[in-house]
Amino acid sequence: MDRPVIPKEEFAARRRRLLERLGKDAIAVVPSGGLKVRNRDAEYPFRQDSDFHYLTGFNEPEAVAVFVPGREAGEYVLFCREKDPQAERWSGLRAGLEGVKHLHGADDAHPIGDLDKLMPQLLTGRDSVHYDLGANAEFDQQMLGWINQLRAKARAGIRAPHVIVMLDRILHEMRLFKSPAEVAVMRHAAQVSARAHTRAMQVCQPGKIEYEIEAEFLHEFRRAGMEPAYTTIVGGGENACILHYIENRAVLRDGDLLLIDAGAEHECYASDITRTFPVNGKFSVEQRALYQLVLDAQKAAIDQARPGKTWDDPHQAAVRVLAEGLLQLGLLQGDIDGVLKKGPENEDEPYRQFYMHKTGHWLGMDVHDVGDYKIGEDWRTLQPGMVLTVEPGLYISPAENVDPKWWNIGIRIEDDVLITEEGNEVLSRDVVKEVADIEGLMAA
Repeated sequence: MDRPVIPKEEFAARRRRLLERLGKDAIAVVPSGGLKVRNRDAEYPFRQDSDFHYLTGFNEPEAVAVFVPGREAGEYVLFCREKDPQAERWSGLRAGLEGVKHLHGADDAHPIGDLDKLMPQLLTGRDSVHYDLGANAEFDQQMLGWINQLRAKARAGIRAPHVIVMLDRILHEMRLFKSPAEVAVMRHAAQVSARAHTRAMQVCQPGKIEYEIEAEFLHEFRRAGMEPAYTTIVGGGENACILHYIENRAVLRDGDLLLIDAGAEHECYASDITRTFPVNGKFSVEQRALYQLVLDAQKAAIDQARPGKTWDDPHQAAVRVLAEGLLQLGLLQGDIDGVLKKGPENEDEPYRQFYMHKTGHWLGMDVHDVGDYKIGEDWRTLQPGMVLTVEPGLYISPAENVDPKWWNIGIRIEDDVLITEEGNEVLSRDVVKEVADIEGLMAA
């Protein structure tokens, strides 16, 4: 299978859009991600900062990208590590100053060690600096130090930036809308993730341990050159009712359901898929009833995920289907209006005992991706190019007001949905979710 990537031309186009939106008297500064120590001298695998990668495509630590509209010597300046044969023998090859210009489109490149010397020069005469203050405490101090250096020279006619603007107001709005190349990368990640979920259904059986099933995902991801986009959730039985369960160490029991929330990351773009299925390959009567209810809720939500609908419309559609079903099954009492209406003193709706989260989130370079969910006081209108997850669920923990036959049934069904001109495309459609299809796959 071909491995789609983001072409260099697209990174260049993103930088041009950013420079245009900054305005001629501004400057933007974006530091890279850093290496993080796991224990003593062992480091976690490096993962580039999403904003930095979005603009540069450069996958090395210890780098800073600076965007200076109208600068004659080059508007895109990249500070990075120099070539160093001795260091590269131990830790891998570096692009170096010439490499970041030829391979990654930098107009100008300087050693990262020159950052303190050159940044005040780049900041001089700019009215505003666009930078995500608060995201990196150490770099915050450097940034404030450079600005204060310039302020101290005001009597010499040196003009320092007088305002810091959060860069995310521009950049995250750009990231919210995916290009065809980004969609291709995300579709590929979803296809690999779908294969892994299919594999998990095929190998699952009572007596296995949750981490054995997790290993199947790691196998499928790595053989495709990918890694997990987030910590994999493999929760059997009561563990499926813990929303962010990641211990993955319990024995899978005959008669329980298994909930798996797992997705691969390709070229820094995430997939995010959840499937729930019976450990022994056959749904019980109660499991089937609740599973079908969640699936119906998901279908209703996906139907609302199309241009012109608001961000909240899929959630409201899912909630109504779930509430009506819970009433029919006897898990909730009363009528639909009462179940969906908040009680006195802003008491939560009764359905929240079993469904306590929203029905989705933006998806992209981050699993919970950037982008505003509201514009002012109103829910955002869905538009082509947006990608969101649709993931209703039900989590029935033991409680006095719940018949024990429902206890410890946790179900979530999650897909990745692209908003298109015509409606939507389910990027993760390659993994089954109908009851009959799941049971058929597991019986094969």
